[in-house]
Formats: sequence, structure tokens, C-alpha cells
Amino acid sequence: MREVSSPALSEPAAGGLADSVFDTAEQSPGLIQLSRLVDGVWQPVTALQFRDEVLALAKGLLTRGVRYGDRVAVMSGTCYEWTLFDYALWAVGAIPVPVYPTSAPEQVRWILAETQAVACVVEHEDHAMTVGAVCDALPELTGIWQLDRDCVGALIEDGRGVPDALVHRQRLGVTAESIATVIYTSGTTGRPKGCLLTHGNFTAEADALLEGWGEIFRDTGGVPPATLLFLPLAHVYGRMVQVAAVRGGIRIGHHGQLTTDSLLPALESFRPTFLHAVPYVFEKIYQRARERAEEAGKAELFDLAAETAVAWAAARERKALGHGPGPNTALRVRHAAYDRLVYQRLRAVLGGRVRNIMSGGSTLGRELGLFFAGAGMTVYEGYGLTETTAAVTANPPGRPKFGTVGRPVPGAAVAIADDGEVWVTGGTVFSGYLNHPRCTEAALVRGWLATGDLGELDEDGYLTITGRKKELIVTSSGKNLAPGALEERVRSHPLVAQCLVVGDDRPYVAALVTLDPQALAHWLKLRGREQLDVWGALADTELHGEIQRAVAAANTAVSRAESIRAFRLLPKEFSAEDGLLTPSLKMRRSAIQAYYAEDIEELYAP
Repeated sequence: MREVSSPALSEPAAGGLADSVFDTAEQSPGLIQLSRLVDGVWQPVTALQFRDEVLALAKGLLTRGVRYGDRVAVMSGTCYEWTLFDYALWAVGAIPVPVYPTSAPEQVRWILAETQAVACVVEHEDHAMTVGAVCDALPELTGIWQLDRDCVGALIEDGRGVPDALVHRQRLGVTAESIATVIYTSGTTGRPKGCLLTHGNFTAEADALLEGWGEIFRDTGGVPPATLLFLPLAHVYGRMVQVAAVRGGIRIGHHGQLTTDSLLPALESFRPTFLHAVPYVFEKIYQRARERAEEAGKAELFDLAAETAVAWAAARERKALGHGPGPNTALRVRHAAYDRLVYQRLRAVLGGRVRNIMSGGSTLGRELGLFFAGAGMTVYEGYGLTETTAAVTANPPGRPKFGTVGRPVPGAAVAIADDGEVWVTGGTVFSGYLNHPRCTEAALVRGWLATGDLGELDEDGYLTITGRKKELIVTSSGKNLAPGALEERVRSHPLVAQCLVVGDDRPYVAALVTLDPQALAHWLKLRGREQLDVWGALADTELHGEIQRAVAAANTAVSRAESIRAFRLLPKEFSAEDGLLTPSLKMRRSAIQAYYAEDIEELYAP
């Protein structure tokens, strides 16, 4: 079993996550710690103001009966109040339990029942009704607090008579070994399990990133570092960004939607200096930028600029890794010209200040990573799980290998088992699953976490994820295929929203493909054609040929036995509402195959 590791931090942090709020307020009371969007304007929140709000809300929680070790659910989109509740709950030693705002009543019932939550914070009336529909089965639940009805103000008012010392007594009882949160896995292969993550897990993760990647967070052109948090706080990635920013004195703003139509104006107004994002965001930004270029009659200019960006970034990558001299004179001249014509405009879409971006959650294509780097925004891809408190590997500053997920973060180690499975260990690895000792024993082996992912380590210790063990397809001829890479290549076509490869115990590989409605509308408009309804799109010969070319291009990366021989266009995208995607937008393979069983059978009909 090959292994690679990174040296640990000099000294692990002690105490709980809320301590940093009180420490920063004492040391730098005027530091702008957060920004709140009020009537369309970002209002600063100093470290002292935030500390006072956390303390006041913590007092209110105590008056409502929340005690040390109690679990309180939070069901909301990403917002300032979520961060406030997190730190107020941590200040009294309580345990926040995130619930995705799109969760169905049965999912909510399961999480609240298993965690024995004593209260639930909800964003609005719809969430309150979802919780209310199942509260008869939740005897421990004593309160539903609604954000849009100013539950924060009501709790603060309730706690006015509580002495500060009572909160501090609770806070100082929190140790690194105390449970900080219970985050449920995405449930791609069954019922979600609650991961028990400690305060020490989060501090190890945040401090590793701040120490190892601090230079890219503070590469800001002279302005204070700031990031816009738009990742779901119900997901471990979003929570990690929150904790790292608060611990590192980095200003954060909140935005609750991932759609490009909503996100881009928020980025333009907030003007972050760096971002944490998922590949979906990069794909949509690139796609929309090219569509606008096409509409303006500048598609050829955009494509040439994209080719130059990729070539320039690849040359710089080779130089950083000691394999080449860097961009030659002609490439530098072309790059400078396109910077004025194209790249500056792309950077302006993200607020104009972003120089570095960290990507995680799923695989980012190498070409897309090179494009953004060539456009002046280097993407550092990482890899992690809920069980590892987000990133356990990441590309190092100044030496990214695009297409890989980098090297272990400080204090972590990565090994590849004989069957290709990725195993990891370190201070960020969780303590187990709530109420699932057998699953915990299966996952944690002699201090190592068996991730279930397949991967490879190169000669420099960089990890590449090649698939999931449980997703391996074995055709009837005995050919093994990890479908992820093939699916990503099909999905790289602008018209394709999703692709699911099938073929287990079948004579050949096939695929289910969904279309991006906005991209389809744009494609039709450029061809002067009328908009198609769903069934018209599925029957359109020219459209079918366009997707066939995307499949053929994807097949060039694999052998004949692994290639997609047939595909089916589906009438709608996979969605979480249909139970076909997890809340973090990962495909539930078995659910999709069951839902479209007839379509799959027709793909193999003689």
C-alpha cells in the first residue's frame, strides 16, 4: 500500500470553535469580521459586534432550555443568521445539526429523531410546516424558531437577564474532543448517516488550510481578504469555509443561492478576493460567458482566447513543476492581448478582485481548471468527504497539477490500497457515525478511513480520483469501468446537463442524458429556430446528432469495450425533488436506474 503524508501543524489547537470569536474580539475589536446584506447594501460587522451578538443569542438559548450537549437542528439556506446560531450554540456547548432546506418531511423526521434534537431553527413558514408535519413523532422537540419572524431578536430579548459568566462557564467546558456537529452524508448509496465531527476536527482542518494555503487567501492586491460564502452550510464544505474564515480573520458575506443569475450579481457587489466553489459554478460561468460571446458574434475570439489561456496555464504549470521553461514570447504576447479583450471581463463578472479559487465537492475537469488559471484566477482543487471534515488533500500554492486533487493537507496522510481504494488518516478524520457502530468499524480501520473512492498517487504524491468502488460497472464480458470520467466528458458539452452511464451485466455501455434548458434555448436561437417543447427536443434529428458528437468525443478517451454504444435523451433533468439527486447535487445511481428502468431496457432491446 503506497502512502504519502504531510507534516503536522506545530501544535494542535485546544478548546472549542466559539473561542476564536471571543479571542478575536479582544485582540482586534474593530476588525471587519462579516458583512450583512441590508436593503441591497453590504453592512460591515466588526469582531466586537459579532462577539456581542453571539453572546446575546447564547444567553437566549439558555433561557429556552438549551443545555450543554443538546442538539439543535438548523434548516435554512446559507445566511448570516446560520453562522450566528452556529457560534452561539457552540458557545454553550450545544451541537448544531444541519438539515438541507430541500429535505422532504420523512428526511427531516429521520434526522431530528435520530439526533433527538430539542429545537429546530427554520428559515420560513414552508420549513416550519415541514417540521410541524412530523413533530408528533419527535417527543424531544420543544421549539421551532423561525428566522423570518425574527426569532433571533426574540431569543436575544429573552436572554437579557442572563449573566455573561454563565455562557463562559459553558464555553470553557468545550474541548477539542467535544462533538461540534452531526452532518448527514449525502445518501448516494442508501439512507444518510450522521457523521460525528468534533471541535478538534474543524480546528485541525481550518488551521491546516490557513497555514498551508494562507498565502493564496491573502493574495489580495492590498485589500483585506474577503470571501462570499454561497456553498450550503448544511454541507461540510460550506461549514469548513465558515470556520476557517472566522478563525483566520477573513471577512465573509453570505449568499443563499447557487444559480448563476442570482450568484453573479452578488459576486459583483461583494467583490471577494478569493472563493471556495464547486465545479458546477465554474462550468456555468464558462458556459454563460461563451454564450454571451456567441450572441455578440465573438465566439471565434472567445475560443481563441480560451485556447491561449489553457496553453499559457499549462506552460506555467510545467515550469512550476520543473518540467519546462514556461510560456514562450509569442504565447505571452497573445495572452496579454486576450487579457485586455476577454479575461479582464471574465474577472469582472466575479467582482474583479478574485485571484485564487479553491474547488471541491466533485471533480473539476483539467481543461476548465487551466482556462480559469489562464484567465488570471488559479483554481486549487482539493478532495475530501464529510467524514474528513472537508479537504484532506489540496493542490499546493504555486504548484497546482490541474486534473489532480493535490497532496495531503498538513497532518494528513493518503494511501492507496491494493484494490485501488483511497485510505486517509489525520486530525480531520471523524470519530464515527451516530448510532451506527458497525458502519463506523467498517469505515475506520486501524486509524485509517476507507473512503470508498478509487484513486492513484503520482510520482510527486499528487492524488487523482478515478471513481467510486460501489459505482464500478462490470459488463457481461467482464470489462470493468469506472463511469465518472466518461460521464464528465459527455457533460462537458454545453447542451448536456447530466449523464449517467449504465452497463452492469450488460453486453455494452450505454448512457442516459439530460439537457440544459437554457443552453438548449441558446442553441436554437443561434440557429434561428423556434423553441422546442420537451418531446420536440427528444425527436429532433439535428439535436440528436449534436449529442451523438459529444458522446463520440467522450469515447475517444476510452477503449472500444468501455465506450458508450447507445444513449437516451430524457425529458427532464434529474432533481433532488424527484429523489434522483442528493441535496449536494450528486446522482443517486440506483434511484435513477429504477426510475428510468424502461428506458434502460429499450437501450438494450434487440
